[in-house]
Amino acid sequence: MTDPQSNRSFSRRDLLKRSALGGVALTASCFTSVLADDQAKRPLRVISYNVYECTGWPKDRALGKKATAMGQMPDRFAHELSLYEPDIINFSESPKEEVVQAIAKRLGMNYVRFPSGGNWPGTLLSRYEIVDAKNAPILDGERPSDLFTRHWGQATVKLPGGESLIVHSAHLHPSPEPDTRLREIPLMLKSMKKDLDAGRSMLLIGDLNHTPDVKEYKMWIDAGWVDTFAKVGEGDGLTIKADTPDRRIDYVMAAGPIAEKVKQSRPLFEGAFRVNTADPNAFALSDHLPQLAVFE
Repeated sequence: MTDPQSNRSFSRRDLLKRSALGGVALTASCFTSVLADDQAKRPLRVISYNVYECTGWPKDRALGKKATAMGQMPDRFAHELSLYEPDIINFSESPKEEVVQAIAKRLGMNYVRFPSGGNWPGTLLSRYEIVDAKNAPILDGERPSDLFTRHWGQATVKLPGGESLIVHSAHLHPSPEPDTRLREIPLMLKSMKKDLDAGRSMLLIGDLNHTPDVKEYKMWIDAGWVDTFAKVGEGDGLTIKADTPDRRIDYVMAAGPIAEKVKQSRPLFEGAFRVNTADPNAFALSDHLPQLAVFE
């Protein structure tokens, strides 16, 4: 069956309901113009994170199970993420909405959820106003039932300086065989083409489930996307798994003017994001590492 929400646009009321500010208007106009100017000058900090439903990894660790059972995970995620002062966060394999709501509230962020074609919804969180959002914005027809079974959504974030930033939040199919991803990516690129051709500032963030040495990656680059880690990162940039990473499949990609402003991009193999392999009781928040990118 085709997901009835596959092409659903989110109304202004939907976005307000998802505000972590509990009914306070999302716009930056609630701040003084001086504060808005200061915010416009600070770097934009973006995190892509497959959060494994916020259940902790490995799932069989007793302490992780206890933290989940005691309802500690929203606090743990919010605390660890807050150390990096993020402005925009993408969650792949997002947890239940009440968990997202709690994390967003603790971070002082707005959010919008993108329904999955299967059981793996996504969430985009932003310190700034989310002015519109659309789930699986395919241009022609509805989402095929066998595609985007994880998630793909598009939103527009209004930055403090007044600039609009288009953000694509995505989690592509994980099969070792690339066939599904090679069908998903062309539909995404077709939807993105108008904005890419217009030179708008755009981000593509999420678990793309492919490494940089395959055809899927080349399709993004050929279309004009810039891999922020390839541009400014150091080392291999491996993002999975959180004990001994051996692959890079999580990305913050950029296009348009913002792509020229990236100054840092790295996986966060540190703190509660990683497993201490010397400790049999240790667990990480997820099996993936977050990918952080910082823009001027």
